[in-house]
Amino acid sequence: MSSTTGTTAWEELVTSALLGTDRRTPPADVLAPDREAPVALLDAAALHTVRRRAGLRPATARPRPEPAPPDTRRALPEAARRRLALLLADRAAPSSGGRRGTAPDLTELLPQWLTAANEHDYRAPSSTLPALLDAARARTDLRPLALRFAGPRGIWLARLNADWKFALRGTSAGNALPGPADTEAVRQLWEEGLFAERVALLGSLRAHDPAAASALLARTWATERAEDRLMFLDSLRTGLSDADEPFLEQALADRSRNVRATAAELLSALPHSALAGRMAARAADCVGLDRTKRAAGIAVEAPHACDAEMQRDGVVPTAPSGRGERSWWLGQLVEAAPLPAWTERLGGRTPEEIVALPVADDWGGELHAAWCRAAVRQRDPDWARALLGAPSEPPATGPGTSSLAERAKLLATLPAEERAAWVAAFISAHGLSEAFQLLGVCAVPWAEPLGRAVVDALDIARDAGSYPWSYSGVMGLAERCLDPAEASRLDLLTATPDEPEGASPGAGGYWSEAFQRLVSTLRFRATMHTELTPQGDTL
Repeated sequence: MSSTTGTTAWEELVTSALLGTDRRTPPADVLAPDREAPVALLDAAALHTVRRRAGLRPATARPRPEPAPPDTRRALPEAARRRLALLLADRAAPSSGGRRGTAPDLTELLPQWLTAANEHDYRAPSSTLPALLDAARARTDLRPLALRFAGPRGIWLARLNADWKFALRGTSAGNALPGPADTEAVRQLWEEGLFAERVALLGSLRAHDPAAASALLARTWATERAEDRLMFLDSLRTGLSDADEPFLEQALADRSRNVRATAAELLSALPHSALAGRMAARAADCVGLDRTKRAAGIAVEAPHACDAEMQRDGVVPTAPSGRGERSWWLGQLVEAAPLPAWTERLGGRTPEEIVALPVADDWGGELHAAWCRAAVRQRDPDWARALLGAPSEPPATGPGTSSLAERAKLLATLPAEERAAWVAAFISAHGLSEAFQLLGVCAVPWAEPLGRAVVDALDIARDAGSYPWSYSGVMGLAERCLDPAEASRLDLLTATPDEPEGASPGAGGYWSEAFQRLVSTLRFRATMHTELTPQGDTL
């Protein structure tokens, strides 16, 4: 038996094995006269392997993790727990031939289930936390809802698995925050806490003492990373007020371009800020009443340069590819100017009257687009209504913008009931082909007039004899957004209709299947919400 021991002997064996015994003779004590070199080498390697393993000392055990923090929220009802397990497992019935079939799409209902569970302040069952964190890892849109539902135990578990590290920056996940009066605890969490905890702390402080929150942020501002400074600024959107102006003015000189741009955007959303006043003055130099014609109109003279002061106030000097510099600068100035200033600048006219004025030299599109962005940024419903115009008007000839994306943003500034009524009237006038983005900003469940308009439009499309695939996006929205109480009314649409002459072959059957899925999804949602309603509460 070989007497060679130690690391050196093992390395010699490995070298001989890698190079081959013909090129590298094994150690002498391995060879034997009656055995071939390769066999002797393997025997020696086997012996050394056993010896090395037997000689290993057990590693020192790592300290046991601290127990998970308590979660005092109410326990999830058993039926709802089973429903959650079903949603997380994604056990939608398989479809054949690429068709979706009539079973609900469970993956699309999980966000709605989590929203309802969080509204009732349930805690996640411990057994579902791994699957819940895996789902949030795969879908960023789920993370805020999933991590809130997971609560402090979810964060505790995420610290033990690198795959879930996203949870440590994504949200405070319900961790208890110190009260504003506990200054020492506030200081400690701000200096030592996870980023998400610090963001949550800042928001909590702002709700009680905005000045203290600003002072806390200013204390460490210079040492924060650029991406963190940007997210801290972004958190100021909630509860933004004139009290934030001094801090935001200082942020205009930040070394990060993105931080400077965000600070300028927030300041422009404060109509009484100094930056808003500066932008209003610059915009007024560019836009005014056209005095050269008898009929009222608007004249535009775009800026000829973007000076250092404009850049400090957030104007980006370099235009995107294909965009003229002067129009690019003009749009940024008008977008940042307070909208009420235009009433005084343009002869005391209302937003509707201003938007209706002709604009000289083909500047109308640029000016209206900038006003649309300003209405969204400043959350001004009067200007949003003026720029949207009547829903019956063709999108291409509307008063403000023909862009459906811009219209959706303008709609989001209106009250939920008014928003739903506008989109319902738009669908009644123009059908569903251009309504998908507009439906996405309506409150869920859809108000009765909006739901009826969508279903009527789908019914008309079915009667036209086309396939339902062109409306799959709207149908998917209807499954998630229609009021579940509408299910009984829709039963009539699940039957296979007689196909009209000229209809696409088999279209009636496909529509029947789509409506069956819609009805089954609505009933699934109704049951889901019933299971989540605590005893004694009403739906």
